[in-house]
Amino acid sequence: MAVAGVRSPVRTGGPEDAGEAVVFVHGNPGSSEDFADLLTRVSDFARVLAPDMPGYGKADRPRDFPYTVQGYATHLGGLLEQQGVRRAHLVLHDFGGPWGLAWAAAHPERVASITLFNIGVMRGYRWHKFARIWRTPILGELFQLTTSRFMLKLALNADNPKPFPDAFIERMHRDADWPMKRAVLALYRATGDVGRMGEPLGEALKPYRFPALVLWGDGDKYVPVRYAEEQAEYFDAEVHVLEGCGHWPMIDDPVRVRELVVPFLRAQLGAA
Repeated sequence: MAVAGVRSPVRTGGPEDAGEAVVFVHGNPGSSEDFADLLTRVSDFARVLAPDMPGYGKADRPRDFPYTVQGYATHLGGLLEQQGVRRAHLVLHDFGGPWGLAWAAAHPERVASITLFNIGVMRGYRWHKFARIWRTPILGELFQLTTSRFMLKLALNADNPKPFPDAFIERMHRDADWPMKRAVLALYRATGDVGRMGEPLGEALKPYRFPALVLWGDGDKYVPVRYAEEQAEYFDAEVHVLEGCGHWPMIDDPVRVRELVVPFLRAQLGAA
């Protein structure tokens, strides 16, 4: 699929003609494959869509794409329009959170539920160590150019409660060509103060009290777990802190994640 000439492959499943769909939006540095297990499980009872967003996975990486939160929100909206999705159950991780929540704030009548993985409305959030490097001119470019597969594995495993599967590291490294790395730099430099940005977004969403499932690894080194309970201020939230998990709970403990996400989405689809 392409929006404004920018191609985004979309993984799909379930009934293709359903106007209601579960929409999985990955973050940085991820792809739709982060949700592969959940896609299979949820497609048994719902329509599912999971795009590779511009700059990531198998999507295009054009220099002139607006690598901003609003640029991604607009792209996501274009994908949903093309797919005929009238109501979306959003499943968001990492930067997929700001992208998806920005779209939700602009289209609240089309939001059915929200599932948040280690992301949400985060007042006062300060960038993690890698983000600070990426946001720094020249230093960010040098860091991206010198990040090998070995260094990627070393850095990710050092920050996670448990080692990642080799296949996960290999896939992430395979996707991280220079155009993707350039897109990452552009996104982080365009985003500014993400903590302050979240305040008006949270206030825009709060009146709707969307049903939400919040899952957060207690060992997340990038987005602190203290933000998990705060989501109840903005959503009708069911919050679960996952012990022994880091920033990618769906990779660290896919069974536990499945046990929480599948019943929640079944209930939301049944209620709709």
